[in-house]
Amino acid sequence: MPGGASRGLRIAMVAPSPRIVGGQGVQAQVLSQRLREDGHDVRFVDIDPLFPRGLRRVRNWPYARTVLNQALYLPSLWALGGADAVHVFSASYWSFLLAPVPAMVAARALGRRLVLHYHSGEAQDHLDRWGPLVHPWLRLADEVVVPSPYLARAFEGHGHRPRIIHNVVDTARFRYRVRSRPSARLLCARNLDAYYRVDTVLRAFALVRARRPEATLTVAGHGREERPLRRLAADLGEQGIRFAGKVAPESMPLLYDEADVFVNCSVVDNQPVSVLEAFAAGLPVVTTPAGGIPDMVRHEETGLLVPAEDPVATANAVDALLAHPERAATLAARARREVEGYTWPRVREAWMSAYSGKPRT
Repeated sequence: MPGGASRGLRIAMVAPSPRIVGGQGVQAQVLSQRLREDGHDVRFVDIDPLFPRGLRRVRNWPYARTVLNQALYLPSLWALGGADAVHVFSASYWSFLLAPVPAMVAARALGRRLVLHYHSGEAQDHLDRWGPLVHPWLRLADEVVVPSPYLARAFEGHGHRPRIIHNVVDTARFRYRVRSRPSARLLCARNLDAYYRVDTVLRAFALVRARRPEATLTVAGHGREERPLRRLAADLGEQGIRFAGKVAPESMPLLYDEADVFVNCSVVDNQPVSVLEAFAAGLPVVTTPAGGIPDMVRHEETGLLVPAEDPVATANAVDALLAHPERAATLAARARREVEGYTWPRVREAWMSAYSGKPRT
């Protein structure tokens, strides 16, 4: 183990700060907390450093924002020199070039062990179309880690050999309860971006509400599609729809606890933490089979799968769960057992192996 086995590791984690609400940020916070509890020294390097007070308005200007962000971010990478292992979170496309690549170059230049943690459900397209701008950098990594078999297949198709380590869910944060008499309280917890197709969720909810006037839908998330989605909700008759906006991770357990069915209609995805959190809270899940979702949501076993961009099928699946609460409870119970495979005790040794260079078993 780098630095000796008699002490904890020094880990530099390069990732989005909690200011960026999303799966990567949530994972970075959970992992850093668990590693510290195990006695490791974790230094967090934000890819989105806080702007000086007098320059915070620059975040409203896209190109200037990028220039200032890089001017603050790049010097912070000197902190990687004191680490035994550098853990770099990664998405796709320009984000890959702006944040992970500089950290990877710095880690190699400083002689640190480099673990690239790739999360994006767009991996196949990214690797196919951006190959010359991606593969040379990927080869810098001592280890490429992905959360799902779906992403592993994408990387293996391009000659890489990633290690699969599931996303982590702190199940203790969520109150598991059986919905023995569920009402039609729906929850969608995805950012408001086009590939999550929250518009399909809204259209499905309108159909559910036509059958069940008491139905409600909470949409927890924010993003570029918020205005058109609010207009669509108004056109559909927005009664019963609540846009909760940007919700801090520590506030999410209450939203899950208040709901009776979790709905996801994404068309591009990987291993959404929100679905795993729904499992932990005992929420039956209706979702599309995008990306790596079928690896954890197995139809009629741990949830219900519906075709993408099909509000009728989505509404029918929700209605079926509400009409048959015993069936819904059975699916939720199996899902709760499934999510135990995504807890820290189940992935701890895999991360220690990735950081130390221990061969895979």
